Amino acid sequence: MYKPCSDCLNKCAKKENVYKKCYKLHALDWLSNIQSPFEYQKYDFVEIQFKNNRKEFFINPEKIFLNQGDIVTVETKSGIGYDIGIVYLTGELVKLQIRNQTIDSKTLKKIYRKSTYKEINIWKSFRKKELTTILIAKKIIKNFHISMKICDVEYQGDGEKAIFYYTAENRIDFRKLIKEFAFHFHTRIEMRQIGYRQEAAKIGGIGSCGRELCCSTWLKNFKSVTTNSARYQQLSINIQKLTGQCSKLKCCLNYELDAYLDAIKDFPNYDSKIYTEKGIAQCMKIDVFKREMWFSYIKNPNTWFRIKVKKIKEILEKNKITPPLEELSAIHTIQKTELTFKDLSI
Repeated sequence: MYKPCSDCLNKCAKKENVYKKCYKLHALDWLSNIQSPFEYQKYDFVEIQFKNNRKEFFINPEKIFLNQGDIVTVETKSGIGYDIGIVYLTGELVKLQIRNQTIDSKTLKKIYRKSTYKEINIWKSFRKKELTTILIAKKIIKNFHISMKICDVEYQGDGEKAIFYYTAENRIDFRKLIKEFAFHFHTRIEMRQIGYRQEAAKIGGIGSCGRELCCSTWLKNFKSVTTNSARYQQLSINIQKLTGQCSKLKCCLNYELDAYLDAIKDFPNYDSKIYTEKGIAQCMKIDVFKREMWFSYIKNPNTWFRIKVKKIKEILEKNKITPPLEELSAIHTIQKTELTFKDLSI
């Protein structure tokens, strides 16, 4: 992701080529130093980044030589005016992404040119107006008593259009609101509803891990996250700890989920019960890394026995053949409030 420096909009250099230094790159173009065998096709497709990590693919019909960080003028979706973005990725790596995402290259818009000094100044002037626009828009919405929240505003590079991003629980009637916005801001208005995850991505912030939010840096596609992801990883269902700044379950719950699911395949069923001469014991929890399972008697749930997965499988096999005669014996007992933990590791 590109991030403006603290004084970017106020004190940025007055020469065109210095603007590149005001942005940080968070993507690794691992093919940048590899010469393409198809030199004539090397710069056909380019990934351009706009405000708040919004990225789109464009075609470069004029074969303009582009590098990461170059500011370019591109065609808009509506075909009216132009937009300005920053080159994010170029070359063969972009082609791989287009192929993986099944994007039809025939529908891609064009890159016109590298942005001129005049176009960059116009673009920056509208970027400065965005904060003021948000404040005015919120006042207008409050006067209209509309139940919605304006999250962000993005002006087109030439200022011909402004996109208002909002969140709302119910459907909104924008007919009067758009007229009022057009009267105040003197531009074409587009209202675009986003989810709460997209809102957090646009606003940004620091996660509980101490790093910048994944959704505002590198994460592009949001996958559904359920409480099953936490259960498979043996996490306590504490909503305050499992939810992120968007008030939804954290995306990082899915990061290690596949590794846990693969490890759990070799474990006996969590609902398995052990039949012993003292009674029936049921599984209370599992330890994926140590490959252990904790069991307790149904009649005495406060005492937990730690047993290796290999031993559990042997006991379950015996239960299938002969009547249950095995007793859970403790090697080490740990006193902890109401629960008693006993070590049966073998």
